[in-house]
Amino acid sequence: MRSPALTAALADIDTVFNGFASPAETGCGRCHLPEETAHLRSPYTRVPPDVLNMYLFEVPDHFDDHAAAMRRLLPQGARAMVDGMLDGFGWGFHGLSRAEWRSWPAEQAGVVEELVTAWWADVVRSPDPPYPVEDVFETCAAILRDVGPLLDRWERGPVADAHLVTALRSWLAELLEDQSPFTWIPHAEDELLAVLRSWTAADAPARLRALGESDLADRAGLLALSYDDRWAHPYWRTASVTN
Repeated sequence: MRSPALTAALADIDTVFNGFASPAETGCGRCHLPEETAHLRSPYTRVPPDVLNMYLFEVPDHFDDHAAAMRRLLPQGARAMVDGMLDGFGWGFHGLSRAEWRSWPAEQAGVVEELVTAWWADVVRSPDPPYPVEDVFETCAAILRDVGPLLDRWERGPVADAHLVTALRSWLAELLEDQSPFTWIPHAEDELLAVLRSWTAADAPARLRALGESDLADRAGLLALSYDDRWAHPYWRTASVTN
C-alpha cells in the first residue's frame, strides 16, 4: 500500500498538472505517428500506455517543447511509474531527468520533488518494489540531480537494509574504482558519486554487519580512504588469502 505521503504527492501532481498540454506540438514525423503526437496537444484525455512509455523516454529534440510534453504526461506518467507500468524504466533517460523542471513555477517544481522523494521512501520500505531498487535510486537521482534527499530517506530497518545489500553488491566494484555504476545520470555525476561514496563509508558498514555481510561491510568502509590508500589497504591481502 502507498504511504500517505506518496498518496498526497500523486494527488498534488494530478491537481497541479491537470489540463496541461503542448498545443503547438508537431513531434518527430519520422518516429511518431500523427495520432500519437495529437495526444500531447490534447488535455484531459488518456494516453495509450505504449505511447506514454515512448514519450517519457524520448530524447528532448524529438519535441517542439519537451517541457510542455513532460507537463502534459506527468499525472498519468507519475502513476505509471509508481505502479511499475513503465517498460523503459531502468533502460533509458526518464524525461524528467532531461527537463529543467526546477526552473518551472515553484508550485510545479515543488510537487515534482515531493513525488520523487515520497516514492523513493516507499520503495525502500517495500519488500517487493516495482523495479530493482538500484534502478529506482538511479532514476530518482537523475531526476533530482541530487542523491542527498534519497540517502536521507534510506531509513534503517530489515527491508531497507536488505535493499542496501542488493544495491551495494551492484555498485561497490565501480565505487571502489572511483568509477560510476550508473548509466542514466546526465548531470553532476561526479558530485553525486562523491556524496554516495561518503555516505556509504559512514552509514553502510554497521548496517551490513548486522545482516552478516561482513565482507561487503569491509569493502564499503574502504570508501572512506583515498583511492591509493584504498588499494594499499591490508584488506586486499587478507581477501586474496581467504579467497
